[in-house]
Amino acid sequence: MKILVTAGGTGGHIYPALALIDKFKSHDKDTKVIYVGTKNRMEKDIVPKLGIEYHAIEIYGLTKNIINDIKDVYLIIKDIKEMKKLMKKFKPDVVLAIGGYVTYPVIKAAHSLHIPIFIHEQNSIVGKANKLTAKYADLIGVSFEESIKYFKNKNVFYSGNPTAERALSTPKIDKQSIGLDNNKKLVVVVAGSLGSRTMSNKMKEYLKNVKGKNYQILYITGKVIYDEFIKDEYPSNVKIVPYFDNLPGILKSADLLISRAGASTIAEIECLKIPSILIPSPYVANNHQYYNALSLKKANAAELIEEDNLNVDILNKLVEKMLDDSSSYKVALSKLSKIDSSETIYQKIKEMLNNVK
Repeated sequence: MKILVTAGGTGGHIYPALALIDKFKSHDKDTKVIYVGTKNRMEKDIVPKLGIEYHAIEIYGLTKNIINDIKDVYLIIKDIKEMKKLMKKFKPDVVLAIGGYVTYPVIKAAHSLHIPIFIHEQNSIVGKANKLTAKYADLIGVSFEESIKYFKNKNVFYSGNPTAERALSTPKIDKQSIGLDNNKKLVVVVAGSLGSRTMSNKMKEYLKNVKGKNYQILYITGKVIYDEFIKDEYPSNVKIVPYFDNLPGILKSADLLISRAGASTIAEIECLKIPSILIPSPYVANNHQYYNALSLKKANAAELIEEDNLNVDILNKLVEKMLDDSSSYKVALSKLSKIDSSETIYQKIKEMLNNVK
């Protein structure tokens, strides 16, 4: 089978796409793949390193700057022509569009060439690109059941997030192997792959106040603000790192996660059944992280703190409460977890392709 995969901008789009590529190859090792991404976002570095053929296009998200938006419309027209040329040569059996504005010209080109299209929505609130292109899709998968109502297509199904299966297959990391104490409970705090300065500034005071606590903290700052963050001094039960390549691996040894509420994070929380305190980023489109977190909060599967309300007292109380009562959160998470997402999507796409023939 030949698949053309497109996703970009953030790990929340890229990692589900990679999980689906893994799934297709697990069923057929001869599967041929081309990944279409941007020239300037993180997928351009991640994907080629995995030995996946990568095709970059120039495209930028629409803004309120008229000159930039006119330029981007021109680029989109150019990209559609480029994608048509690529697809006529590659002849993909299906296009998998897993989110980000890079998917728009790819989907438009595939639709014009009558190539079957699968779209996946990771967030509880539908992204702009998926809103615009849903009408062209032959099949749509969603990570949250409540998202189904946003699509008028009859061919929408609850798939869960493919990132979950990837997390499950990741080997567990022993706490001692990274300089932590195996006999102490572990709280992992993640400020995002690049790091959130606003969240980190509020977290500094909390970290300085955990001296003598019977738990330890692994704080992942994000690469951009690490040097600035470590200028301060912290207690010996706090370990600070700029980035962690294998987050699911250390989460398997953790007792609690404090994090933003991106779609991939939610998927990992659910499948690994890790209690979490979610601090949604207020700076994302449609405030979608808040609604991602709210879906877990409503199910009693996580706690939610809005960034404006974040302070030492609230964190101290919640951390100790959740470390003492982790079992109730794990029970709630077990009801939400969908651990066969990639397989479900693969089978649905195969069924769709059989019906197209």
